[in-house]
Amino acid sequence: MAAMDFARDRARPSELAMQLNVHSPDTAYFVRRCAEDSITVVDRELRASFVLAADRLLEGWDASDVSALTPASVEPILSLSPEVVLLGTGARQQFPSQAVLAAFLTRGIGVEVMDNAAAARTFNVLAQEGRKVVAAFVLPPAVRR
Repeated sequence: MAAMDFARDRARPSELAMQLNVHSPDTAYFVRRCAEDSITVVDRELRASFVLAADRLLEGWDASDVSALTPASVEPILSLSPEVVLLGTGARQQFPSQAVLAAFLTRGIGVEVMDNAAAARTFNVLAQEGRKVVAAFVLPPAVRR
């Protein structure tokens, strides 16, 4: 690989954002863009963890680390009565504890754990299909500069 190609392929994380453009007129909310440290819902950039349904955005979800999630911390998700939950765990897929997964499964709610970009794409498709889907996105705490 030529030196110039190598430099081009080493993009900074801020340049690795994925633009998403799926939108159905039947859904109030959809993910437009997903980056490592932020997610844009419709036209609003969010930099803290949140929960998203096709008709509702719950900001301020207290979840900055997947390993620290508890059954109590997923109550805001459960309160939306979803059929399926997409748990976006950041830049990489990371599974929560068995107790957290059981909080969904014992209520008959399907749960899929994936990185934020995959959760965003899947949410847009399922919401557009009219599925009762909720996506919960874990974002890292903002770094003060």
